[in-house]
Amino acid sequence: MVWQPERDPLQELVGYLKDALSGHNQNAQRYATLMLGQAKSSPETANYLAYIVSDGPLLKELALNPSDYLLVRSSAAINLKNTVRSYRKGFPETNLAYVRALILTALQDSSSQIRNFAGSVISEIVQSGGVLGWPELLPELLALAGNDAGNVSPEAQEGAMSALSKICEDNKQSLDREYNGQRPLAIIIPKLLDITSSPNAKVRSFALASINAFLPQTSLAVTESLDAILARLFHLANDSSDSVRRNVCRSFTHLVDVRPDKIKPHMGGLVDFYVLQQRNTDDPDLALDAAEFWLCVGENRELCPSLGPFLDKIVPVLLESMVYEEEDILRLEGEAEDAEQEDRAEDLEPQFATIKNPRLATNGHVGTNGEPTQAPQPYPADDDLSDGEIEESDDGKPASLEERWNLRKCSAAALDVLASNFHASVFEVTLPYLNANLRHPEWPIREAAVLAVGAVADGCMDAVTPHLPDLVPYLLSFLGDREPTIRLITCWALGRYSSWASHLQDQSDRERYFEPMMEGILNKMLDRSKKVQEAAASAFANLEEKATRGLTPYCGPIIRQFVQCFNTYKDRNMFILYDCVQTLAEHVGPALAQQELIDTLMPAIIQRWSKVSDRSQEIFPLLECLSYVATALGDAFAPFAVGVFPRCIRIIHQCLEEYVLCLNNEALDKPSKDFLVTSLDLLSAVIQALQSQKGGELVQASQPRFFELLLFCMEDPSNDVRQSSYALLGDCAVNIFEQLQPFLPAIIPVLVRQLDLDNMKDQNIESGFSVINNACWSCGEIAMRTKADMEIYVEQIYQRLLGIISNPEVPTSVNENAVIALGRLGVDCSSSLAPHLGEFAKPFLRIIGPVDYTDEKAHALVGLNRTVERNPQAMEDCLIDYFRASAAYARHSNSLGPPNADLARSFQQNLMGFRNLMPNFEPFLRQLPESDVEKLRGSFSI
Repeated sequence: MVWQPERDPLQELVGYLKDALSGHNQNAQRYATLMLGQAKSSPETANYLAYIVSDGPLLKELALNPSDYLLVRSSAAINLKNTVRSYRKGFPETNLAYVRALILTALQDSSSQIRNFAGSVISEIVQSGGVLGWPELLPELLALAGNDAGNVSPEAQEGAMSALSKICEDNKQSLDREYNGQRPLAIIIPKLLDITSSPNAKVRSFALASINAFLPQTSLAVTESLDAILARLFHLANDSSDSVRRNVCRSFTHLVDVRPDKIKPHMGGLVDFYVLQQRNTDDPDLALDAAEFWLCVGENRELCPSLGPFLDKIVPVLLESMVYEEEDILRLEGEAEDAEQEDRAEDLEPQFATIKNPRLATNGHVGTNGEPTQAPQPYPADDDLSDGEIEESDDGKPASLEERWNLRKCSAAALDVLASNFHASVFEVTLPYLNANLRHPEWPIREAAVLAVGAVADGCMDAVTPHLPDLVPYLLSFLGDREPTIRLITCWALGRYSSWASHLQDQSDRERYFEPMMEGILNKMLDRSKKVQEAAASAFANLEEKATRGLTPYCGPIIRQFVQCFNTYKDRNMFILYDCVQTLAEHVGPALAQQELIDTLMPAIIQRWSKVSDRSQEIFPLLECLSYVATALGDAFAPFAVGVFPRCIRIIHQCLEEYVLCLNNEALDKPSKDFLVTSLDLLSAVIQALQSQKGGELVQASQPRFFELLLFCMEDPSNDVRQSSYALLGDCAVNIFEQLQPFLPAIIPVLVRQLDLDNMKDQNIESGFSVINNACWSCGEIAMRTKADMEIYVEQIYQRLLGIISNPEVPTSVNENAVIALGRLGVDCSSSLAPHLGEFAKPFLRIIGPVDYTDEKAHALVGLNRTVERNPQAMEDCLIDYFRASAAYARHSNSLGPPNADLARSFQQNLMGFRNLMPNFEPFLRQLPESDVEKLRGSFSI
């Protein structure tokens, strides 16, 4: 018996569906959403929803007005899709059969919105039940879309093809699998190619979009049809529909990545096609898709050179496309000066901790925090949005003009890429445009010219350099332009040339160009527009990266300007200001520790520190900034550490307590791990900066107890937290070992477990190796100070380190830290390592060989030599490697510090011992290069 709806339940459900999408009554909306969620538990709800979507006869009796009628059906489709998803494999077959039958009829609806929603439901059913779960679907949709019967309505053709495009997009992998000896894709691709000949433009566009879904996969079905696909693309390149040509643009762009050999012979014609599409002012989406072709080809090593002969066609269209669109110009001209206005909550973007690089014992110093600071590009990376998807910011709202990927940004990015490949050739084509437009009376044209100047900076520096003595002063004059947008882009462009200005050798040139550039950007950090302030601060951070210690003489005025910014900036721009401060601290280092500079800068930072709450997103960049400042000031940071240190302890304790509560109550939100990471990193910086006595006093005074909190963090499930924890553990071993030592019986077993590769999770393998890197480093530092008391742990630690250096999947830096930890363990525990020497000596020598000669490497080699002394016979299989390592040491011995004397003695003693043990020592020695033999004879008298 066929299921039939009842009027009362139908009417009740219709009411909920209407209220759920209505924004007029939030209470009714919340209640409707709740009731619809409960209704999902009944499979019969899916029948009602499908009945409503398909415009069942009874629906017309409910006296809905036309707008509510469409609203209810749309709401039903959304809920039906979610209901299907919630059931997945457990959907009752009778209900599923009813839903399938009715949802197919909705593909023929007169409303394109309903047809679109119906396609989404069908795709969800295929995802839930698999391709074989509805075997008749694909042939039926292909027949409808292709009008095989000859009497299918245009609406049904569009609906079927729209549904097919969604299925193809959502089920790319499953459609390319083999079922009963056949792949669905082998049937679908040829049929889609036929459908691209449909007289209906929307059907042609959907068909080509469906083919595009599979092009990046380079599957067998696509490869076999590739020539046919290319033939259709060249035909459709002349299609009258913008939508079809937009998909043609995307097709060729996909092929650039997967089959550049098919693109290269046609580059001349493709250049003409894409230039024409990019100049289509009626369809900005088509123009954007065209511009992305240049970006894609420019990044393809095989294809990029083939663009060279056509730069005189490509570069002009890119330059034309870098001008703001009319709508954007109107909005920008309407913006008021807003430096005095408080930021809105929605203006503040989420902040995240910058994860520190792993500690590397192999280079003798701690890694810097994160990547080099770069001024934000006016053309951020494309987000690869799906067709028809609206670009949104991180908070789910439509992206702003500054965030949105558009034709202007894409064209600038493409110009940058082409400049990096063709250098002077690009500048030759660009220069006439710059000459004509840098002085243009209309500001949007001037602004685009400045953008072009910045875009070619990296790739065309040699060609631009002769023009910079005239260009830079002219750009500096733009910093006073009445249009904020001009001032903003000029800050960015100047930042792109800060490397040139920073490296001028002649003092008069520095006074003429570098100092005005620095001063101009610095002054704009207090512009009347917040956006200009942000651009100037970003540009100055870029200049700091390029000038490095060259800024030391200018620290006074820079710091004074930063303090003015601290007093002026609203919340949003504080984040980039912290970046400026920490970049300066990173690059001038101890030069910042002058008392006058400290007295100027630190009250401003501490005032902000007092204002920001422990739970504020702003605490992350502030803690990171203070880490750099503490490192630069060294022991001069001590007065400020008295307040900073206990607050970090408090933040860590709060975060750990909240995390434990969340484990016992899933309804609670888990605290952000960034609070832990940034606090741990600042504690590390403080402990490194202060004299050991002062650092020890802070640790002793901390409540809760410092090392008990650290122990919790060392076992946190987050790799980022553990990475920072083991870095802090190593810093404590180096700087405050007296306070650490009583806690080692509890800490070392946790450290040993962390060294076990089997505990790493595959999905986080990269960050997992960073944790192990820091654990190895801290293990070596502890071993150097615990000395013979490490004997009880040697066997466990050795087995973990052996597992690391024996695994070919382990990154080089981790292996290097592991062998250095192993060697340092041997300095005072060689008797426990000696029985294992034959097992680890060969990989040890192989891994440590390329490592730079530092005190840490010297310690490790001392530990190896002491172990060799106890078990020389174990070196039989790698004795020549050992002599080679000895010669390498002799070549670098003058560069080593205090460990050098011990190392020289240990090498001397072992080499002489082997000479005395070996009857055929001279023939053995001749296996080495003559230069190595001479170095060994000269350094060790063998």
